[in-house]
Amino acid sequence: MIKSTYIYDQRSLIIPIAKIHPSLPCPRPRHPGFEFFSHVVRWADAPGPVTGFYRLAISTLILVPFFAQRCIQNCAANKSNIIFPILGGLFTACDFALWNTSVHYTTAANATLMGNTAPLWVALAAWLFFRECLKRQFWIGLTLALTGAGLVLGGDFLLHPRLGIGDLMATGAGIFYAGYFLATQRGRRYLDPLSYIWLVGVCASLALLGINLAMGNPIVGYPPQTWLVFLGTAVVSQIIGYQAITYTLGHLPASVVAPTMIGQPVVTAILAISLLKEVPQPIQLLGGFAVLAGIYLVHQSHNRNLADKLDK
Repeated sequence: MIKSTYIYDQRSLIIPIAKIHPSLPCPRPRHPGFEFFSHVVRWADAPGPVTGFYRLAISTLILVPFFAQRCIQNCAANKSNIIFPILGGLFTACDFALWNTSVHYTTAANATLMGNTAPLWVALAAWLFFRECLKRQFWIGLTLALTGAGLVLGGDFLLHPRLGIGDLMATGAGIFYAGYFLATQRGRRYLDPLSYIWLVGVCASLALLGINLAMGNPIVGYPPQTWLVFLGTAVVSQIIGYQAITYTLGHLPASVVAPTMIGQPVVTAILAISLLKEVPQPIQLLGGFAVLAGIYLVHQSHNRNLADKLDK
């Protein structure tokens, strides 16, 4: 049986992350709520990339009849817009692969912090390549939210910043996560959420299957409890979590949705107070307020942009 240790990736609810080699120190969660979710997914004795593959593959299989029905009614996918879910799938596969590997070489908190730099890359790409009008209030809000996330997730890193190979991998994962947001924002102009997430799942599953085969990870031979975790991540993290993100990106720009996702560690900390009786440290409370204030400013900036367009 494959022995593994798992942590919680707050970017997409409950996700088993990586197989930690016995010779490497197990990364310890540094904020309330991490340990609760790590115990939930510890039952899955499988490498992180394998869990990511089955998360996508099982969710895609579950959605087959719904996607087929949608195609019978109105199949919007064609050769002119299929590029967006293909890109979204490739970005997702690379995101999973890099982030899952990064925890071999850095702490859970650092990997999560670097992975959540996605809103910064989304904003820069939206501004530089897509010419979105992002005003000063937006940049102040984004800076405040990212700083708050740093206080909640990795206060030690902000005080003693050191970048290793694991941190760079996690940052790369954040860039690919940003790519998913940007590709999905454009893909949702042509495809409904169900069709889009199904096509993304197919592409990402194939890509992760290739990554696992290249890494020599076993695809089969896992105990029943592991398959239950695969099923749980497929339903909770992929079908519910990513479906919600994909739906939202059809109505709001990625530059607004991505910073809002930084609020997840704040929700985790709040749940930990009632469920685990864990009280956040003062620095984490300060970070939580900064995150919420930053998200508010980002949304206010978006609303003002809409108002300005209506006035013209």
